[in-house]
Amino acid sequence: QVQAIESGGGLVQAGGSLRVSCEVSGRSFSNYGMGWFRQAPGKERQFVATISQSGHWMSYTDSVKGRFTISRDNAKNTVYLQMNNLKPEDTAVYYCAARTRAIRPMEEASYDYWGQGTQVTVSS
Repeated sequence: QVQAIESGGGLVQAGGSLRVSCEVSGRSFSNYGMGWFRQAPGKERQFVATISQSGHWMSYTDSVKGRFTISRDNAKNTVYLQMNNLKPEDTAVYYCAARTRAIRPMEEASYDYWGQGTQVTVSS
């Protein structure tokens, strides 16, 4: 089965940077649009960023625009989220997800496979 394995989470001070990665198993990575979601304590999981199969199109939630960058390396079956100027409000479990659907890429229901999540904690 398809699995997504995340790495790179951890503790960082406000204003710092962190890059989380997600490697996806199998031969079909280039057929998946990829997304990052996050869930803070007591909150619902929310959309963060998404990238198209080819990497030519990206979209972000307003609160991370200008600070976060999503990218992918199809040769490595890996999607990345570079997070700069981190804020305490960014503290959450970050999940990567893969989709085969071509519409509504900002909605959880569009995604078929999910990673286990990685904790990102931003201290004041």
